[in-house]
Amino acid sequence: MSGIAAASPEKKPALSPTRSRSVTETVNGSHKLVIRGYSLAKGMGVGKHIASDTFSVGGYQWAIFFYPDGKNPEDNSMYVSVFIALASEGTNVRALFELTLLDQSGKGNHKVHSHFDRSLESGPYTLKYRGSMWGYKRFFRRAMLETSDFLKDDCLKINCTVGVVVSAIDCSRLSLIQVPDSDIGAHFGMLLENEEGSDVIFDVVGEKFHAHKLVLAARSSVFQTELLDVEGEDCHEIVVEDMEPKVFKAVLHFIYKDSLIDDEELLAASSSCMLSASDTFVAKLLGAAERYGLVRLRIMCESLLCKDISVDSVSNILALADRYHALDLKAICLKFAAENLVAVMQTEGFEYLKEKCPLLQSELLKTVAGCEEEFSGEGGKSRSVWGQFCDGNDPNERSIGQQS
Repeated sequence: MSGIAAASPEKKPALSPTRSRSVTETVNGSHKLVIRGYSLAKGMGVGKHIASDTFSVGGYQWAIFFYPDGKNPEDNSMYVSVFIALASEGTNVRALFELTLLDQSGKGNHKVHSHFDRSLESGPYTLKYRGSMWGYKRFFRRAMLETSDFLKDDCLKINCTVGVVVSAIDCSRLSLIQVPDSDIGAHFGMLLENEEGSDVIFDVVGEKFHAHKLVLAARSSVFQTELLDVEGEDCHEIVVEDMEPKVFKAVLHFIYKDSLIDDEELLAASSSCMLSASDTFVAKLLGAAERYGLVRLRIMCESLLCKDISVDSVSNILALADRYHALDLKAICLKFAAENLVAVMQTEGFEYLKEKCPLLQSELLKTVAGCEEEFSGEGGKSRSVWGQFCDGNDPNERSIGQQS
């Protein structure tokens, strides 16, 4: 009797092991608060503070609070206090902090309170909700501070670093396909440079520019009306008046590439006094943006001009913003001029406003009145705008609002 071999069990293929990795790290960012007029800030009261502008780190807004008379009533104003506050909505935000009072003698003997580079027994600090703070009620004894190298020319400098703790599962093995950045601007730019398929020519002071009607019309309603909505007219060649060739070239560059042209005259800082703001390249480009209804280009120009606002330049930039309906730039100019009124009134630009732009002068006075209400609403010992006329302070310094 022949034996029957038993069937061997079927082997299942071995499964590849899987794994993942949890990564916990900090997203870091820093902010420097400069406090000018320290001696004037003293006496505002215990618990009253000067706040920095808010700054963003790790998806949250933060602010530095400096208390010249301290935060704790029991200390009788013997110490200054410094805190970092969560200034946006958030719950149980875990973070590391570092506060540095900068030594202004050049010796590098900064006073540093830091969570970084050392082990923490209880882990990072947790801020439970908006308004939660971390810091020191007794950051520095005030009598010692006022005779130290940390205070120079009645000015203190405080640097704050925030490290927001974030955790994520590293699944890099699932992200092998990298999507490249969009290069549509480069492709359209080649179309402009090669002049392939162009169907319209612009004559700007004798210089010829070839372009494409559909591209221009898609980007500008003004060009759409000029090139496509005119029946029975041949728009093959158009003479552009009241514009320099380099400005029109920058307009075409933006239309095709959605970016500012890489031009040294545009990207370099404007003249320090900027007495002839309307003569700068960026000002002319702002006018062209308004002329052709290019809102994004106009905002780009506003942003560049905003960086050049100073006591000497603000009146001229204000007139420029008003002429070309740059509303955001205009609002910033009005506020800056109101806050630095005395110094601005002594400039040549202000004389130009008085002579050529009386309505702008009226708007400036309304802004000054609004700032005056803001100061009076804060109470305490804050300096009013009109108070600049008689307080003897350096007109080039901004005032620091006090908060409670």
